[in-house]
Amino acid sequence: MGSEPPEPGADDGATSAAAIDGGSLERGTIDLADVVGPFDLQSTLESGQTYLWDRADGAMYDDLGAHGGERWYRTVVPPIDGVSGERIAARVRQVGGVEDGVLEWEATTDATSVLTHLLRLDDDLESILAATPDLPVVERAIEAYPGMRLVRDPPFPCLISFICSAQMRVSRIHGMQRRLAATYGDALEVAGETYHAFPRPDQLAAASEEGLRDLSLGYRAPYVERTARMVAEGEAHPRDAATLAYEPAREHLTRFVGVGDKVADCVCLFSLDHLEAVPLDTWIRSVIADRFPECDRGTYDGTSRAIRDRFGGEYAGYVQTYVFHHLRSGGE
Repeated sequence: MGSEPPEPGADDGATSAAAIDGGSLERGTIDLADVVGPFDLQSTLESGQTYLWDRADGAMYDDLGAHGGERWYRTVVPPIDGVSGERIAARVRQVGGVEDGVLEWEATTDATSVLTHLLRLDDDLESILAATPDLPVVERAIEAYPGMRLVRDPPFPCLISFICSAQMRVSRIHGMQRRLAATYGDALEVAGETYHAFPRPDQLAAASEEGLRDLSLGYRAPYVERTARMVAEGEAHPRDAATLAYEPAREHLTRFVGVGDKVADCVCLFSLDHLEAVPLDTWIRSVIADRFPECDRGTYDGTSRAIRDRFGGEYAGYVQTYVFHHLRSGGE
C-alpha cells in the first residue's frame, strides 16, 4: 500500500529478453457460491495491497474506488510451497455478483488452488467481518466494498514491491513493478500473449543500481539491489518470517535493506498470514489523528499495538485495508 504525495513522472523500462515458454492455456471456473463470504476481484486487486497483477486493458489503478468490475487480470506466479511446484501464468476475471458470481480463469495449468491461495478464497470472510469492531468508519468502508479480501502474495515480490512504495501513489508503485518485470524478469509467450514474470532474486541482484534508477526507482534502487542480493546469496529470505509470531516476524523483516516497520508490516499482512498487522501509512496515521488520538503512543510499536486493539485484534489488518481503500478513494 502506497503513501502520498506522488513523485514526478517516470519513463517506461525496456522490454525483457526472449520468451522462454510456449503452449496453450487451460480454462476453468470457481463458483463463488462455494466460497465462505462474498468476494470482489477488482477491489481485492486494486486496493493498494498488491502490485503483481496487471489488467489486460492497461487501466490498473486508474479508478480510485475500484470495485465490481469484470476485467481480466493476469500475473505470473512462482512455485508456492504446499500449493504448486511450478511457475504458472494465469489470468482471471469475475462475472456476476460477489455472492453468486464466478471466477473465470485461464492458465498454463489448473489454477484453482493457486488462485484460492493468492486471493484468500479460503478465508471465512463472514466470520472475519462479524468480528470487526462497531466503528462508523469501519462500517462505511465494509459497506462500500463488499467482498474485498486480503491478498497472499509471494514473499520476495511482495517485499520488493513495498520497498518501492515509500512516498509513492499506488499507480506509480504498480508501474515500477511492471517495469522491473519487463526489464529483468522472464518473458513467457503463452497462447499468443506475453506474460512478464517478476524477477527472481538472482535476476534483481545482478541488476546495476544505475539500471534500476533508469526505471525511476530513485533512492530505492540500492535498497532493491542489496535486498535482492541478500536473498540470492542465502543470507536471509522474507518467507522465513512466516514461521515467527507477528511482532518477531516484523522485526525479522527489518534486516533487509530499505525495510522499516511499515514496509515490514505490509509484507506480514499481504504475504505472510499475519492478519493482525496494521501498516501505519499516511492514511492510517490520519485516521488515528482524526478519530482515535488516544492510540497515538509516540512510537511505532506502541501506536501499532493500540490501533490493532482498536481495530479488533486478530483481524485488524482486514479492517485496516478496508479503511485504507475507502479513505484513499474519497470516502469519509
